[in-house]
Amino acid sequence: MRFASALLAAFSGLAGSAAIADTPSSTIIAPVLGQLVGFTLPDGFVIQKEDADAARYFRPALLKGENSDNWTQMISITGVKDTDKDPTKNAQFIAANISSSIQKLCPDTFSVKPFGPTTIDGQDAFVAVTSCGKIEPDKHSETALTVAIKAREAVYTIQWAERAPANAENLTIDESKWKARLKQMVPFRICPVVPGEKAPYPSCGK
Repeated sequence: MRFASALLAAFSGLAGSAAIADTPSSTIIAPVLGQLVGFTLPDGFVIQKEDADAARYFRPALLKGENSDNWTQMISITGVKDTDKDPTKNAQFIAANISSSIQKLCPDTFSVKPFGPTTIDGQDAFVAVTSCGKIEPDKHSETALTVAIKAREAVYTIQWAERAPANAENLTIDESKWKARLKQMVPFRICPVVPGEKAPYPSCGK
């Protein structure tokens, strides 16, 4: 999960914790760090146990039959409490920081394709695809679509990562493939927590 570790390292110094609720459909709505984070989980993925402490939140979904030690695709939610209120550190800044952290894993085979800025329920967001042609020690390649969201009180990412055999050269990022995957996860949602409301959080599905 080195890509996930790189994501979390990019947010060093921030704090927060939360839990996620499973829903009976492919719609995932998670209470994370004081807000609800939602997206569509494509068929074939199974939500796994969360990894959360007082500083960070992470929960993956893996293809059915795969596990955290041996996976080919992973969709994950990360979150950290935004203690740095610097307005210049917008979603694009966060995405660039993530990209820089991932580049350190594969400086000779790194590539990135920004999809650009957007908004999610009025919150600043930026979408990019990063790719490593070779990651040590097993020398697999890894490509990830990351949606970085700078919300009011926290920073979130929703990421779809894919592993494949190593490629000695920089990977050519298939823009149409990753845009199609992005569409599979819409709509993305960032909603306020409604006191007393429980899963599946209908207020966030409107």
